[in-house]
Amino acid sequence: MESSGLKNLIQGIPKAELHLHIEGSFEPELMFEIAKRNNITLDYDSIESLKKAYKFNNLQEFLDIYYTGAQVLIHEQDFFDLTWAYLTKVHSQNVVHVEVFFDPQTHTDRGIAFDVVIKGIYRALEKAKNELNISFKLIMSYLRHLSEEAAFKTLESSLPYKHWIDGVGLDSSEMGNPPSKFVNVFEASAKHGYKLVAHAGEEGPAAYIWEALDLLKVVRIDHGNRCLDDEALVQRLLEKNIPLTLCPLSNVELKVIQKMEEHPVAKMLDKGILATLHSDDPAYFGGYMNENYYETAKALNLSKNQLMQLALNAFEASWLSSEDKEKQISEVKNYFNSWN
Repeated sequence: MESSGLKNLIQGIPKAELHLHIEGSFEPELMFEIAKRNNITLDYDSIESLKKAYKFNNLQEFLDIYYTGAQVLIHEQDFFDLTWAYLTKVHSQNVVHVEVFFDPQTHTDRGIAFDVVIKGIYRALEKAKNELNISFKLIMSYLRHLSEEAAFKTLESSLPYKHWIDGVGLDSSEMGNPPSKFVNVFEASAKHGYKLVAHAGEEGPAAYIWEALDLLKVVRIDHGNRCLDDEALVQRLLEKNIPLTLCPLSNVELKVIQKMEEHPVAKMLDKGILATLHSDDPAYFGGYMNENYYETAKALNLSKNQLMQLALNAFEASWLSSEDKEKQISEVKNYFNSWN
């Protein structure tokens, strides 16, 4: 399919985004606007110089600038504006359901109250549900480079808002911070009714994916690229129908893979793994959902059936009710059937 046809096909697919860090959707223009509003001077003299800094050799280099950007978020309105900007953007790309990560510790560690963070984010999600018809779930992530004790404090802070929070995740610097470091806080989170997910096997080895499954008892693996290194692990993912939330543009930008043609998603689909595509930190990695679909489809020469499978898998992997899943899955099928 030539590129304009492919772009048109992708634009119309009803999509679910399950791996999105709200702080990673912070576009430079908005960052400068909020910095100015809050009288904060950024280390960059222009939007262009900030954009130039968005070239990373690894996950850590990205995280350094990600945490710098987050420093300008101080008030509830800042978190609302950040989240609303993301939601209006993905609405334009026909994303109809989002499961959004937020990192409370990035903010509470610099003195911003937990309730300021969550109220701003949640207000924007509610507005998008009412005005843009985007359904949502909210996932609170623990930062894995910090201690389990710090994660427990975050869990405590979340409890007054647990009717707003659907699950917990684990993100930040993967190497040297295995899932096993967080066994107790994940067990406690589950007791409070939170669903469990974790980043594993992005830069870290397949062993980290095993730990996330066996020790943390997660229901979904974020990234999971390295699962193909271990055939027994692939079998486990298939038996338990564990979804993987893959982020292709992120993988290229962070040198998890050297070029898009090396992305494992087509191999995963061939094996029957419940693989899905998402944008991770779109402001930093050069694209939102449509760009991730398009660049992956182009590089791997994905068929229409494979694109449909990716869209279906995302709704299957989502935390929507069975009834809502069925509704969205039939929308995807109807859409592809209309593209003869």
